[in-house]
Amino acid sequence: MNQPDNVTQPAPRIGVFDSGFGGLTVLRALLARMPAAEFFYLGDTARLPYGSKSPATVARYAVESAQMLESCGAEHLVIACNTASALALDAIRAAAHIPVLGVIETGADSAAAASVTRDVLVLATAATVASHAYARACAERGMRALEKACPLLVPLIEEGWTETIGGTDAAAAVTRQVLCIYLEEAFAEAEARACSFDTVLLGCTHYPLLRPLLTRELPQRMTILDSAETTARRVRRDLEANGMLPPIDATNDRVLRCRFFGTDSVEKFRTLGSRFLGQPIDHVDQIDLGG
Repeated sequence: MNQPDNVTQPAPRIGVFDSGFGGLTVLRALLARMPAAEFFYLGDTARLPYGSKSPATVARYAVESAQMLESCGAEHLVIACNTASALALDAIRAAAHIPVLGVIETGADSAAAASVTRDVLVLATAATVASHAYARACAERGMRALEKACPLLVPLIEEGWTETIGGTDAAAAVTRQVLCIYLEEAFAEAEARACSFDTVLLGCTHYPLLRPLLTRELPQRMTILDSAETTARRVRRDLEANGMLPPIDATNDRVLRCRFFGTDSVEKFRTLGSRFLGQPIDHVDQIDLGG
């Protein structure tokens, strides 16, 4: 039922979950596209990395985090964690009473819309590659995925050795060299498999911070898709389709609202998280989700 013109559309309440800080790139994209929304971000920093845990443990951690965000009043949940999206999405959806969206499905959908050759290069962490979640999601959409593990990129990004979060030229050069090695290996594997990818999917929420480097190092014909932007577009589209979000030009005078939660050092969360979010994080609530 349509609301009268003089009735203000309530702000949607969106929970965003990651095992650490990378999901803040997803939140950053969401904030840009939905300034009317209220956000709750949880980084389960005390129990990362999820990639070294068993699927059962990842599912337990992710469900606990999802339930915590739902208890805060979240009406929609974004799993901004590739490992949790790969290993625990079904468990989260079974436990939650609100809509749940994972970054892998949004990334695969965007790749299906963008790719002409139907071959996609996925750059991700070793744990995400080992799950083959992107390969399965791409196959379901009629594409072939070449999954490339890039284990050194996350620590380099968190160290600040990138152009986008204030790294020095020398430090950024190290990250560029490492990235180029991974890309050279990926192109060699693609040639061996007769794979002609025209789309590069960033299968880690840290990797949007490498987009300027990737844009320079990849051929111009390549389309670069990151989970932050693809997920934000999908969330906004879903909310608009359900009449839960006003037009974007009607939200310009709304105040951004976001609450942050971490399960470990809040000082580290504020410092490192501000780099990923692109703006200062003034306050983080520390919570205990157990062992």
